[in-house]
Amino acid sequence: MNVTFIGGGNMAAALIGGLLQQGYSATQICVVEINAETRKKIKDEYSVTVTENLSDGIADSNIILLAVKPQQLPSVAQELASLLKTHLVISIVAGIRTKDICRWLCGYTQIIRAMPNTPALVRAAITGLFALPKVNTKEKHSAETILKAVGSVLWVEHEELLDAVTAISGSGPAYIFYFMEAMQQAGRELGLNDIQSYQLSLETFLGAAKLVSISKESAATLRAKVTSKNGTTEYAIKAMENDEINKKIVRAIHAAYKRSKELGNEFSNK
Repeated sequence: MNVTFIGGGNMAAALIGGLLQQGYSATQICVVEINAETRKKIKDEYSVTVTENLSDGIADSNIILLAVKPQQLPSVAQELASLLKTHLVISIVAGIRTKDICRWLCGYTQIIRAMPNTPALVRAAITGLFALPKVNTKEKHSAETILKAVGSVLWVEHEELLDAVTAISGSGPAYIFYFMEAMQQAGRELGLNDIQSYQLSLETFLGAAKLVSISKESAATLRAKVTSKNGTTEYAIKAMENDEINKKIVRAIHAAYKRSKELGNEFSNK
């Protein structure tokens, strides 16, 4: 399995690092990148083949992973179209739908769309995947292998569900960071210093996530168990319920979902 990454940004670098850690040879990986400084950085760090020439970059590959910025994809895809043979094309470009990638590739349909999130940078991502009908089981497995190099994967049957994936897990890390910021602010207001507030919020999130991941009980049940009657947690939960925090979180995720669909619509007109 030889993979060519078109674009050498942070997510591509994370995937390259993950594949190499899993035992893939640097000779199986090529990166097409127009920025000379980025090419040098990738070459120095991973010892993979780098080039600025698209034709040279995909000559020996059977999988092409699109990792450019959304506004760059139309022109990249149009240049790529005449070079495709039996390649599997995987896109991790946010917001761009397969029908538009297919259109820019002059009708090419061996396409999988992937939506990883930023914990890929520490190989703890969750990636939503969608494949067009002509993609076979072997090709799906190849896509899984690549994306599992930075975490776990989840297939969806309908592409529009990737907008929900984006709203929940794609944007999700920011929600966690936002909540941590609030916890740290409260800690400072209650007399803890910055380091103490940071450590307490961080370790609490890590521990709670680990607990729910290994427990057979739901998050709701675990929350109920830690919420003693007339205790401190109950007072905190009541304060959040009075402010309708739950509804506001759900509303925020719906807003992210709506924006994801809007971005897809914008590129459908290009």
